[in-house]
Amino acid sequence: MRIAVMGAGGVGGYFGALLARAGHDVAFVARGRHLAAMRERGLRVRGFAGETLIERPTVSDAPSALGVREVVLFAVKLWDTESAAEAIRRMLDAKSVVIPFQNGVESVERIGRVVGARHVMGGAAYIAATIAEPGVIAQTGSMARLRFGAVIPEQREAGRAFAEACIGAGIDAELTDDIERVLWEKFVFLSAMSGVTAATRQPIGAIRDDPDLRAVLEAAMREADAVGRARGVALSEGFVDRQLAFADGLPAEMRSSMLNDLLAGNRLEAPWLSGAVARMAKEAGLAAPVSATLYAVVKPFCGGGR
Repeated sequence: MRIAVMGAGGVGGYFGALLARAGHDVAFVARGRHLAAMRERGLRVRGFAGETLIERPTVSDAPSALGVREVVLFAVKLWDTESAAEAIRRMLDAKSVVIPFQNGVESVERIGRVVGARHVMGGAAYIAATIAEPGVIAQTGSMARLRFGAVIPEQREAGRAFAEACIGAGIDAELTDDIERVLWEKFVFLSAMSGVTAATRQPIGAIRDDPDLRAVLEAAMREADAVGRARGVALSEGFVDRQLAFADGLPAEMRSSMLNDLLAGNRLEAPWLSGAVARMAKEAGLAAPVSATLYAVVKPFCGGGR
């Protein structure tokens, strides 16, 4: 399968390397020192189950030079969504699909407005991984899973083919019939965890073990859950309680990617996480004071800089 990875960071670099190792024609889009290191030394993934080295990956900072691809695994940060979508347009033919593995719940619409809605499926990645150094992706913990699904019936064949490619590459992948629910299930948890860990500069262990902070985490999840239900998403009863139990099982030192970005002085995805909960709640006539406050606390840092 001809695959492009738009954004070769923790998500794209990890799963793209496994697909390349399995023999698929995978082209990575990267930039700066990460691009230079991949060209010089290859792409190395230090995973929970071992190490993978792609010695001579196809990598470029010019997506238009990589030719037409059957699947574009879209994994850039949320603030780069529209510009990255514009950059991949020449990769797409009539049958190509783009699968965004980003945070938030608005990527399908945002990318679709640029490349055409018929091309964009839905996707969710579950992994803690980051660029440990240029050319090296490091996974923390054992979680590494992809879930994706068609938004329109015409995408189902491409979805099945990509699922077969992923499973053949040893990836824990699931093709789902209800991708909207899947996206919101991730969003309810991630928007809250990102907001609380970034606002407090603390990992999940410190949050869940403190009664006051745990209450903030739960309240933020319940606000996002209420917004999803108001928008017609079929979230199951008791979902938030199960997510709190899930948080209890995470490594105590686990930090959200947004906290990592904050500490590094990078831009933040908060406008599309806690900020999005607050915005969508207002549109639905709901109150989301916790999410609005978490967004306000980190808002001065959203453009980057310590």
